[in-house]
Amino acid sequence: MDKPFSPACERNRDPILAVLRRHLRDARSVLEVGSGTGQHAVHFAAAMPWLQWQCSDRAEHLPGIRAWLDEAALPNTPPPLALDVAGDWPARRRDAVFSANTLHIMGWPEVQAFFAGVAATLAGGGTLAVYGPFNYGGGYTSDSNREFDGWLKARDARSGIRDFEAVDALARGIGLALEEDAAMPANNRCLVWHRTDHA
Repeated sequence: MDKPFSPACERNRDPILAVLRRHLRDARSVLEVGSGTGQHAVHFAAAMPWLQWQCSDRAEHLPGIRAWLDEAALPNTPPPLALDVAGDWPARRRDAVFSANTLHIMGWPEVQAFFAGVAATLAGGGTLAVYGPFNYGGGYTSDSNREFDGWLKARDARSGIRDFEAVDALARGIGLALEEDAAMPANNRCLVWHRTDHA
């Protein structure tokens, strides 16, 4: 099959990688939720060979992810897992969880389910990194984000750019403390939390 391709992944992968390198130096296993095309996984796993990078996504996206992983043939990318955030999560604990461009395409109940899954998956002292657009103080950070939010809601009324404060409250509710809120290209952010308990 032809590999799926996202131009946005090509543009944002290096800025995201710079953030992940700072926070995942001591991690050994990462669960990526919503791996999409698989492009991020291949780039990040090649750049951080000390990590086992576990892809996951809804079942319909797994063939495209496998195409990227199979072509790269990296030793630290096991086969992708089927994962719906509202369903069962893998039982194995991970040192880190990463997700890019997912929270704004889910409904809010799925965002809540995402954090519940992170709570069950993330090892004590672990790291959660989330990339995407966010609103602050109830307002858009750019006209392009306002337009994007309108497009999202027209496609699916349950979706939309999330308020940073609401997402951070969910993170704090599962024992995470914000470590970095990094500005990214195209009015996106990379949010990094650290688990403060030892679950």
